[in-house]
Amino acid sequence: MLNASKPMKQKIVYTSGTFDLFHSNHLRMIKYARGLGDILIVGVSTDELVASYKSPPTIPFEERFQIVEALKLPDIVIPQHSLNHADLVKKLNIDAFVIGDDWTGKYDYLRELGVEVFYFPYGKGVSSTNIKEQISQNYKSLIRKSDEHGNPDIVK
Repeated sequence: MLNASKPMKQKIVYTSGTFDLFHSNHLRMIKYARGLGDILIVGVSTDELVASYKSPPTIPFEERFQIVEALKLPDIVIPQHSLNHADLVKKLNIDAFVIGDDWTGKYDYLRELGVEVFYFPYGKGVSSTNIKEQISQNYKSLIRKSDEHGNPDIVK
């Protein structure tokens, strides 16, 4: 008699973010999530969602989505319209959720739905907010230098 064993369930991992000014910490978190399971779904927050809790992204949603979609790591990339992932977890049968540790504690409610929650150590220094601040400071410095220079001597 043949052994008709059940196929093993594949572990589905979900991670999400704004992914504005895509940088190395974004990539590290997605790589980490990829290593936790068999199928990786990455949610990219819409402009409207991001603007509901912080300043709007610099890069428009469609471009951020295309950047993440072009990576080899995700199996599926989807728009993220809400910070509440309870319905998404149920609809997509998500087994594990990965988010940056700047959100520590905010997604513990998913554990009640049987989801493993991982708060990825995001790392210091590299963030879209810090990159924007650095660009702003550099720009202000350039403006200051151009405003403070003396008039050139005009030779006739």
